[in-house]
Amino acid sequence: QWLFRGRGPKAAMRPLTSDDDSEAEVDRGNITCTRPCAIVIAISWAGSLLVAWFVGRSWAPLFAAGGQSRALAGRDGLHAVFQDYIRDAKHVDLTHPISPSTPVWPGFGPSDVMAGVAGASMKGFCEKGEEWSYGKFGFITTAYTLTTDQLGTQLDPPSHWNELGATISDLPATYALRPLVVVDIHEKVVQNASYHATPEDVDDWEKEHGTIPKGSVVMFRSDYHKGWNDYMTKGLPDEFPGVTLATLKMLHNERGILFHGHEPLDTDMTPNLEGEAWLMHNNFVQAEGVANLDQVPPSGCLVNIGFAKTEGGSGGYARYVAICPADAAHGMSVGENPGAPLAAQPHPLRRDEKGVLRPSPLATPTLYCFGENSNALGCANGKPGWK
Repeated sequence: QWLFRGRGPKAAMRPLTSDDDSEAEVDRGNITCTRPCAIVIAISWAGSLLVAWFVGRSWAPLFAAGGQSRALAGRDGLHAVFQDYIRDAKHVDLTHPISPSTPVWPGFGPSDVMAGVAGASMKGFCEKGEEWSYGKFGFITTAYTLTTDQLGTQLDPPSHWNELGATISDLPATYALRPLVVVDIHEKVVQNASYHATPEDVDDWEKEHGTIPKGSVVMFRSDYHKGWNDYMTKGLPDEFPGVTLATLKMLHNERGILFHGHEPLDTDMTPNLEGEAWLMHNNFVQAEGVANLDQVPPSGCLVNIGFAKTEGGSGGYARYVAICPADAAHGMSVGENPGAPLAAQPHPLRRDEKGVLRPSPLATPTLYCFGENSNALGCANGKPGWK
């Protein structure tokens, strides 16, 4: 009550005189503020301003990335990371395509590709064994006879060697995106085709770029992938580069990496494949058949890790894509190739002698939805429904 004295709306400030020791009163509508009141209000305002300044400084980055950014389309949460970094980043494919000519360990044998056919009859639509076609059915499929899941660019889970190991479908979603380290040994491989990376090669990388990040993927550039087309016709070479067991132990036990990768189809040239055996039986995975590491900087990139999730699989057909800074010398950005819509083929697709679909300049274009094809999927009243 000593701070505020109720007054009517017409009350005014009463001057303080030497013979009047009452407090000055300031009318604030129905509330009259005395001098102690004014002092407290001033202190409160000052405190509020200080708190507002502190909160503004502490939360400004969050406001910039959160509340204010939500007013801008596509910048909510991690969408801002895409807009600010991924969209202009250079993407490099580190993957060989799988084909009947893909080099493979002789013990597995080659794979086949062929036109897909109906696996069962559907009344009024198809007969069992009938080949799917663009004209009659409106679509095609491709069938594969794969002799192994250790084919092409791959991701080996522990179950490849270890009966207690995780299968490819057990790998967690956290594999999706990791820092990428590229250790370059290709000049040593030029001098010695069977050179194997050593802990000293890792030390040399760290002297220039710092300690390898925990949880990263470390791939060894040997340029072995440049002979891939020759391996398709001439077979795999007797000598190839690899990674020593000591290096694998260093990377996993001391650096805590997720996995390592190499360009050949085996980890090393030891008679018992000691490196791969150690990895699999210690529940680590590895990447094999990696391509295009010569187009990736040694540091500063991420790697996107994709693979076919076959239930209980002992190997993974993989797709690796390096995502590098916008000023990287190689690769393409989302702006350069947004991916939708995709470019059309220059000619109609037809199968080659091995069953692989390729543009054929001699092919006669299909007359979609015309005549006997008028009831194919995608057609409406004898006309293409997509036009």
